[in-house]
Amino acid sequence: MMLSRRSFTACFTAFLLAGSHIPALSEQISDQFSPEITIARQAKDNQKSVFSKNWMISAANPHAVEAGARILRGGGNAIDAAIAVQLTLGLVEPQSSGLGGGAFLVYYDAKSGEVTTLDGRETAPAAATPELFQDENGNPLKFFDAVVGGRSVGTPGTPALLWDMSQRWGQRNWRSLFEYSINLASTGFTVSPRLAALLERAKDTLSKQKYASDLFLPDGVPLKAGTKFINNDYAKTLLILRDEGITPFYQGALAESIVATVSGFSSNPGLLDTDDLKSYQVVQRKSVCFTYKGYDVCGMGPPSSGALTVAQTLGVLADKGLDQRKPRAAETLRLIGDASRLGFADRGRYIADSDFVSVPIKGLLDPSYLKGRAKLLNTNNALMEVNPGQPPSDHGFLERADDQSLELPSTSHFSIVDEAGNVVSMTTTIENGFGSRLATDGFLLNNELTDFSFLAEKDGKLIANRVEPGKRPRSSMAPTIVLKDGKPVLAIGSPGGSRIIPYVANALIAWIDWKMGVQEAVSLPHAVNRFGTYDLEQGTTAETLAPALEQLGYKTSVRSLNSGLHAIAITPDGLEGGADPRREGIAYGE
Repeated sequence: MMLSRRSFTACFTAFLLAGSHIPALSEQISDQFSPEITIARQAKDNQKSVFSKNWMISAANPHAVEAGARILRGGGNAIDAAIAVQLTLGLVEPQSSGLGGGAFLVYYDAKSGEVTTLDGRETAPAAATPELFQDENGNPLKFFDAVVGGRSVGTPGTPALLWDMSQRWGQRNWRSLFEYSINLASTGFTVSPRLAALLERAKDTLSKQKYASDLFLPDGVPLKAGTKFINNDYAKTLLILRDEGITPFYQGALAESIVATVSGFSSNPGLLDTDDLKSYQVVQRKSVCFTYKGYDVCGMGPPSSGALTVAQTLGVLADKGLDQRKPRAAETLRLIGDASRLGFADRGRYIADSDFVSVPIKGLLDPSYLKGRAKLLNTNNALMEVNPGQPPSDHGFLERADDQSLELPSTSHFSIVDEAGNVVSMTTTIENGFGSRLATDGFLLNNELTDFSFLAEKDGKLIANRVEPGKRPRSSMAPTIVLKDGKPVLAIGSPGGSRIIPYVANALIAWIDWKMGVQEAVSLPHAVNRFGTYDLEQGTTAETLAPALEQLGYKTSVRSLNSGLHAIAITPDGLEGGADPRREGIAYGE
């Protein structure tokens, strides 16, 4: 007898979360929250899905949820709410995303029944060369030598994306979407323990620019948990964008301030100039959709590797009977982990900005190709070696070297469903925590260019994700909308650097194959494998899997795995939401 999703969830919840030491969040509740959001925030640690009838938001900070909720209550739609959410995240979660970064949107429009993806990824300056992150001897720079300063800053795309979203699908006036974030910036919000801890960790690099230091380290001391943070410069910037649109950001005073900040950091200046900002364009791209167990899973195509690599992981696993396997048995993890490794091997060789290199999208998702890759899992132990395959390509054999980039976890994700059935899944970033560590006008600038390969070629072969002028660096962001019979049933995504891909893939397996509820799926203790070593989430039941995985031939690493999965399921009975317990956000709906 098949169990219902909730019954199955109840059976597994105790096992999945037993022994979990995901830290409780003790952030003080600001008086700017509505009573309903305050209650939801205080109740979050119950680890249960939330349910609503009309609309729902799941995001990484309760202030962002509050901002979006006010828009939806006031007659706005999911796009309007998404803009308000992003503007607020840039204030209260500045280390993860903001005006100085970029984002990908996956959007289901209830009226047309179409899934549209918009690319608001940062671009390399016109003056950039493949040697951007190499020293005078042609050797790659150390990662943080490249990150801190102007060299790593690409042309921000988030403001342009927000404007584009509003013009295409927005229901409320642009000006009306700024009220909550402007008020919060000018009156202040309570610094959370998470933000305070991250500031403490980043204080040495933030102190290298006086403006960033003054903003986040007043008198040289990082902002403390429980204190109030007022960001008047951010409020002024938002007022400009509210009243004048995005023109000042890309062609006016804000653009000039960004360029001066990037070029004026003397120890590591960047190449961004006003023409780069003026020429920036949001790109509508064809969504990457694939079928898994009767569901159509849709996401962002190149320059993101997220949807393709999630698709390859699930495609290799499609006939492995995961629905009949225990979620955290070593043999189950062997299959999932090695399927992920196969996807990452192809990702490193073939995926980059498709405006600059040929990406064999059809070949990477070809059922025959994936079945051939799946045969590699017909063993009893971990794969000793994993290499890229040779997917079918319209351009013949693609002679390329493997990527040499490093992606570290940061970023944020939010999901929104409105009363009309419109669905937003949006992942947003400034790349590494606190980006380039350069700030201007109340917001941080990205270090997105370090998502490029630091080397342009290897062994005489070009690397697809090499630096080129105007190119968008490859991303792992995987905002996803799942459909059944053409109707959306799930919106999901996560931050986490390149681990975004297994975070999202594993949550989809938990929801589709194991019939877990949304909260249980996003709370599932992490066990992820990208390149051979199995990463196991510290302080959870995942730690206990190390001996069994090592017996199968894996190296294991017990570590903090800070995802930020935020998901909403659309069911016949209404909406079901979950928010990652590893961050400070909530799911809330009415």
